Amino acid sequence: MNILIDSSVWIDYFRGGDNSEVLDSFIDENVLCTNYLILSELLPVLNQRNQLELVNLLREIYRIPLNINWENIIQLQTTCLSNGINKVGIPDLILLDNVIQNDLVLFSFDKHFDLIHKHIDFRTFLP
Repeated sequence: MNILIDSSVWIDYFRGGDNSEVLDSFIDENVLCTNYLILSELLPVLNQRNQLELVNLLREIYRIPLNINWENIIQLQTTCLSNGINKVGIPDLILLDNVIQNDLVLFSFDKHFDLIHKHIDFRTFLP
């Protein structure tokens, strides 16, 4: 089982949030993964803060390739809008598409994924 860790979880982890132990256990079990979309959200800030050791560690995590299926993105957004789930950004839909394509488990603190999960079948981790 590969668990895709969303940037919201990483940010909480870096701040010593309540779910840090959960992420620590995933690190120990070597079940987490990332993609370049998530890294592109995290690494620029870490580079700017000169946290190069952390940058290097994040770069070592297994990366899932992004094979964006634009027709699927359109369908995901249509499903969201049809069910009153507004303002879901394209990056989050790309992330969701990546989860579905690769049968990953998504670990995110973004609440709209909870709403989307009621209408679209994908696996999530709930701490």
